[in-house]
Amino acid sequence: MDKKIDLTEGGIVEKLVKIAIPIMATSFIQIAYNLIDMMWVGKNGSNSVAAVGTAGFYPWLAMAFVMFSKIGGEVKVAQSMGEKNTKEVKSYIKSSIELNVFLSITYTLVLILFNKQLIDIFNLGDLEVITMSRQYLVILAIGMIFYFINPVLTSIFIGLGNSSIPFRINTIGLIANIILDPLLIFGFGPIDALGTNGAGIATITAQIIVTCVFVGYIIKNKIEYFKVKYFRNIELEYFKTLYKLGLPVAIQNALFTLISMAMGVIVASFGPVAVAVQKVGSQIESISWMSADGFASALSTFTGQNYGAYKFDRINKGSKIGLIGALIWGSITTLVLVFLGDIIFRAFINEPDAIIKGVDYLKILGYSQLFMCIEITITGILKGLGRTYIPSVTSIVLNLARIPMAIVLSKPDILGINGIWWSISISSIFKGIILLSIFVILNKSKKLYKSNNKNNLGVKDELCS
Repeated sequence: MDKKIDLTEGGIVEKLVKIAIPIMATSFIQIAYNLIDMMWVGKNGSNSVAAVGTAGFYPWLAMAFVMFSKIGGEVKVAQSMGEKNTKEVKSYIKSSIELNVFLSITYTLVLILFNKQLIDIFNLGDLEVITMSRQYLVILAIGMIFYFINPVLTSIFIGLGNSSIPFRINTIGLIANIILDPLLIFGFGPIDALGTNGAGIATITAQIIVTCVFVGYIIKNKIEYFKVKYFRNIELEYFKTLYKLGLPVAIQNALFTLISMAMGVIVASFGPVAVAVQKVGSQIESISWMSADGFASALSTFTGQNYGAYKFDRINKGSKIGLIGALIWGSITTLVLVFLGDIIFRAFINEPDAIIKGVDYLKILGYSQLFMCIEITITGILKGLGRTYIPSVTSIVLNLARIPMAIVLSKPDILGINGIWWSISISSIFKGIILLSIFVILNKSKKLYKSNNKNNLGVKDELCS
């Protein structure tokens, strides 16, 4: 396979940079998707942003189900590559894709059949916003299978050691989205203005294009690892492994989304402007955490391949490099959000009240960026080792704490709406501190590399300082 990188040999920094840059660039593409949608939709006013943001919780929730197959594609493929076990690589790719398709079809049916009930949860109180939200959700549901499969194909390629192809293919989707968004939202020539529906159609069209290019690339290059008979002789053993690895992350993602939805209900009580501020602000902040997540994904692949090859010393050195990178990036994003919030937010919404609230949002969330980047980096390392439950439990507990904190702090006589943003920031700070402490304790107690891989049974646990 062209440009496949063997992460078990050679300079660690060089190898990490080679695989991390395309992954981080791919993350920026995903950020750009969301930001471009929000920029164009924002020109229609706060109601449009609130509608898209509300319906957008459900594609976000979909990522919980995607994680079952995505984690397998990213971790087990990487570990199998480190072991030089082609059969295992093929089986995990086959099972990841099969499981992904089954889950996507199920989720699509739920969104279409229960779209009214799903939007009613938020008690939006504005008929126009409710109608736009329902229509937008149905449009996204129609293309949900492509929304499911693209992250999995991306993670499989990354697990194989090829991060440049997902970047190129996802870039094609971004270009399509950039072109289609203004044309379909505002209309052009014979094309009618479709508003928020246009944003939804642009998004799923771009996702369809990405899937088609992925499939075309695999067929054209005759990639051996994908040459399996899909949906024949289902290998339940691999499904079980995907389930065990993916379940903690899936629960974490599902609960995170549900918690965010609960927080969204609290935010909605402050009106459509507050909802718009949260949606736009979270998209801006995503530049920080998705960039960190992109590097963590590279670190996870690096860790997985070296774990499969039993090269624990390389994992230890790579972890130190990753944490240094997290400290640098977290510091930069903190400074940007705290001191440049006004300039940034004005690019998305023109309403003065929204800008004032948006600047407060970015400043408050800015204080937690360093700790969040540390959390994400350590999560990537532990994921590569197959220890997905550790960061998941930490995240679940502290994310749940956001709800009571938000309820208390957002009371008018305390902090008002800013109390909601502080509940998010405070919990992120504690997640970073706690996860770093756990990582250091496991490292010092020589329990960091405890085997979770059936192929590593009997291999002596080892820690190289």
